[in-house]
Amino acid sequence: PGWESQFGVNHMGHFALTKALMPLLAKTRGARVIALSSTGHKISDIRWDDIQFEKSDYNKWKAYGQAKTANALFANALARRLHDTGGLAFSVHPGGIFTPLQRHLPKEEMVALGWITEDGEPSEMAKAGFKTPEQGCSTTLWAATSTKLEGKPGVYCEDCDIAAPTDPESPTARYRGVNAHACNDESAERLWELSEALLAKA
Repeated sequence: PGWESQFGVNHMGHFALTKALMPLLAKTRGARVIALSSTGHKISDIRWDDIQFEKSDYNKWKAYGQAKTANALFANALARRLHDTGGLAFSVHPGGIFTPLQRHLPKEEMVALGWITEDGEPSEMAKAGFKTPEQGCSTTLWAATSTKLEGKPGVYCEDCDIAAPTDPESPTARYRGVNAHACNDESAERLWELSEALLAKA
């Protein structure tokens, strides 16, 4: 069996590309690598005993959450590997954005999520909290250039700033902050080693 598709596309493909670029990154002082995670990481930690959903029914949202957690952990582990070259790696949440990606979701599901109304228009929540594509790229650009991130390797960023730990008591906990499982050093190293093993078998 192959890799679960979201884990493969969102993590393993990027991991393989970055591994191939490591010699070049090592020669480039101050290089930065930005991994696009999302608040979706809150949905699921890495499913260490069943990453490929071979032992349980497939759940696309848990698969998405796992992939976004993998993006954050990847940046965490990569930052340590770039340290001696002066390189940095970060993960970012771009914000909620309406993009062509939503074409893969049924209207009923987007209504249930509170993103759109029954008429197909953006909901009040979306109007208040979603970003335009232009606004959505701002945190990625900030992470690639900001001097504020010097000496802060591997952190998770949102809204052009370093994200605070998720406050479970906050009404915005679903959408803001970073969960502990997505910035755990041991998990990051475990995922890196697992990814190398999976790549070696590809």
